[in-house]
Amino acid sequence: MQIALLAPLPPEQNGIADYAGHLKQALEDLGVRVRTPLLGTGNDPQAARQRVAEADWSGINLVHAEIGGGRLAEFHALRALRQRFPHLPLTATVHDPERLVWRRASLPWPLSLANALRSPLPEIATVLADPLCLHEERQLARQLTRLVTLTKAGNRSLEQRMGLQPWQMAVIPHGNLPIAPLPLPPLRPLKLLYFGFIYRGKGIEDLLEALARLFVDKPALRPRVRLTLAGGSEPEMAFGPSGSYLEQLRQRIRELGLTDLVGWHLDLPAGDIPHVVQSHHVMVLPYRESSKLKILGKLRGTSGALSWATACGRGVITSDARSFAEEVSHGNGEIYPQGNVAALKDALMRLCEQPQLAQSWADRAAILGRERVWSLTAERFEQLFQQACEVR
Repeated sequence: MQIALLAPLPPEQNGIADYAGHLKQALEDLGVRVRTPLLGTGNDPQAARQRVAEADWSGINLVHAEIGGGRLAEFHALRALRQRFPHLPLTATVHDPERLVWRRASLPWPLSLANALRSPLPEIATVLADPLCLHEERQLARQLTRLVTLTKAGNRSLEQRMGLQPWQMAVIPHGNLPIAPLPLPPLRPLKLLYFGFIYRGKGIEDLLEALARLFVDKPALRPRVRLTLAGGSEPEMAFGPSGSYLEQLRQRIRELGLTDLVGWHLDLPAGDIPHVVQSHHVMVLPYRESSKLKILGKLRGTSGALSWATACGRGVITSDARSFAEEVSHGNGEIYPQGNVAALKDALMRLCEQPQLAQSWADRAAILGRERVWSLTAERFEQLFQQACEVR
């Protein structure tokens, strides 16, 4: 089988590029030939459409795309492909259900005039144009042969919002690398890890505030807990830069008196990730859902960071944002209501008072990790591709 993969790929710094790179390698290990016709076009919808028009598609059995992360190139490439090849099997992994891309490449006139105006007028124009964006998303989604989500919750929300048929839908959990297991470090000090791209909206401030409150309530715990903030500091983002967020975090850490308890591992090389994750007891992901996206729908994706915790055999404390409740329903961690700092503090306190929870969560995570290695994930995709090619 020969497929075309439409996706960002490393060295681009975003979670979907990492995901696509691992999937590509795992498929090739199975003998699937994978072409990447959009390579070099970046996230440029016009360049993607032009590449669709110019590329040689002969011998391609199926086209698979990775959609999400604020990117539009793959979305527009799929639209162009469906127009050019009405019967070519097209599949996609939708990383940010309940929608495909959540925004248009440009606003229609006269709403486009708002781009030159002050906030909140551009945001209002985006909301006013959303029915058109939603129509375009639904139109493409209904023309796809199969749509894959990483969780059941994401699957249900995507099917309902896009008006899809059940036979179009599939769930394939996020794959992970086969990481050799390592026992937990000694339980004192308790080592917590935030891991992932470090930018606004990840709720890192909530984690810092919860730790500070924990030490106010239980001063004796202070020498027994450490936190590491690790991950990429310059991801490709949908909404552009807005000041030095890292410096703001450092300032907040100083204000809360946590400087001696918080360590950093910025722009962590991929090869160092397992060591860093496994040198901690529990990963903490305090994500908050975007207030901008809430106006347009419910985000029901998951997290590459969460898959690293699973791969490395470590439990998680995470908010109930996205589809995290489903991902931590296997006895591999604890959920708290997003944005609720008191609830996060309580979860951290329970872990400190019952450190054996870290071992229990780690054991369950290790089992889940073995079930989700990329080799097995690629087999599920290969089977889905074969089924898609049989659809007439």
